Amino acid sequence: MRMKFNKSSQLLLVCAASLLLAGLMSACSQVTQTLTVDFVYVSSSQAAGAHSDGEINVFEVNSESGRMRQIPTSPFPSGGRNPVAEVTSPDYSSLFVVNQDDNNVTQFVIGIDGKLYPYNTVNTPGVFPMGMVMNKSYAYVLDLYQPLPVCLSPAPSAPPPCSGSIGVFPIIPATRNTAISMGTPIDNGGLTYWPLNLPSKPNDILVPTAINVLASGAYVYATAYDYSVTPTVGYIFGFSVGPSGSLTPLNGGVPLTAGVQPSAIASDITSKYLYVTDFGTGKILGYAVNSGQLTPLSGSPFPAGNQPAAIVLDPSFPFAYVANSQDSTVTAYSVNNGELSLLGTYTTGLQPVAIGVDPSTNHFLYTVNFLGNNVSNFQLNQTNGSLLYGQFSPYASNPLPTAVAAIPHVGTGSGVSKTP
Repeated sequence: MRMKFNKSSQLLLVCAASLLLAGLMSACSQVTQTLTVDFVYVSSSQAAGAHSDGEINVFEVNSESGRMRQIPTSPFPSGGRNPVAEVTSPDYSSLFVVNQDDNNVTQFVIGIDGKLYPYNTVNTPGVFPMGMVMNKSYAYVLDLYQPLPVCLSPAPSAPPPCSGSIGVFPIIPATRNTAISMGTPIDNGGLTYWPLNLPSKPNDILVPTAINVLASGAYVYATAYDYSVTPTVGYIFGFSVGPSGSLTPLNGGVPLTAGVQPSAIASDITSKYLYVTDFGTGKILGYAVNSGQLTPLSGSPFPAGNQPAAIVLDPSFPFAYVANSQDSTVTAYSVNNGELSLLGTYTTGLQPVAIGVDPSTNHFLYTVNFLGNNVSNFQLNQTNGSLLYGQFSPYASNPLPTAVAAIPHVGTGSGVSKTP
C-alpha cells in the first residue's frame, strides 16, 4: 500500500481518449511528476435543495507540507441523496459512493487529474445502505433494513421497523474498454441478502453499524446492536466467504456479544486482529482472529475518547487511530501483538465521523468532521506514531461531510499496490 516517488522535472502528458479511457488511471501515461501525493474524496450529505444529490469535494495533497487544496472542478454530485460511505476499487481506478436515501451505490471512474466521471449505479439489496467494503473479488454492502414489506419505511426512523442485512456483489474485472464494476447480488437461497437476526430472539430488531472484510478475503464481519432491549447490547456477526462468494454464518449464526453500541470495525493487514469501537462506552474491543473465530485480546477493552465513531489501522506501520466524535479528537495507539497502547490525543474539527490514512506513503491521516463542515489533516510520524497538524488544517468542505477515501497520485512515482 506504499508508493515511492521522486521529484523530477515536469514531463509532457499526452493522452487522447474517450470519456472512459480518459478516466481510467491505466489508460494514459502520467507524465507529470508533481508534489501531489494523494487525491482525497470527501462526501457531504447536504447539497443545495431538499431533493438534490450530495456532493463530493476532491482535494489534492501536497507531499511535503500535507496542505490540501480542492481541484478546480470540485465539488462533484454524488449521484444520489445523502451519501454516507465511500470505497475505492482495489486498483484505485474507481470511487464507489453509497447514497443512503436512494438505496444505491454510484460508481465514478477517476481521471488521472483526480476528476470524477459517473460510470454506473447499482441498487442495494436492502433498504438504506449505510456501509460498504470491497476487495478484488467481492463488494459487501451493509443495509440498515432488510427488503421486507414491514421494512419499507420512507426514511431511517426510530424506532427502526426491522433488522439489517448484508448484500454481496461479485466484482467484474476491468477490460480494455470497460472499468471494474459490481455485478448482480449473489443469491442466498432465493434471497439477495443475508439477514442479521438473533437466532434466540428472532423478533428483536438489530441495527447494523459497520462492516469489514479481512485482507485475506476469507471472513466478513458486521457489527450491530439490539434496539429491542434496554440498555442496548452490541454484537459481531461473522461469516466465512465461499468460493462463489456466498456467506456462511459462523457459530451457527449466533453473534459474539460486543459492548453496548458498536460503531466501527477494522482489521489489520495480516488478518490476525480485529477491532471494534464501542460508541456507548468509549472503548475499543480487540480480538485475535483464528479460523474466523474471535478471542478477546489481553488488555481489551482499550480506552478511547467519548463516542468513538471511526477507526483505522496503518497498513505499513504498527499504529491505530480512532476518531472520537463527542470529544472532537483523534487518539493514537501503538500496536504490539494486537494490543493497543495509547500514544496521544489530538484535536480535530467538530465531531469527526470518518478517518483514513493516505494510501500512497502512509504519511498523512484525514478525519471528516460532520459538524465542523471540514476535513482535518495530520502528518503521521512513521517512527513513533505521533501526529503533527497539517499546514492550514482543517480545510473547508461542503456542509455535513460524512465519508472520506483517497487514492495515490500516479504522477508521483510508480509501484503503487493495494492488498485486496
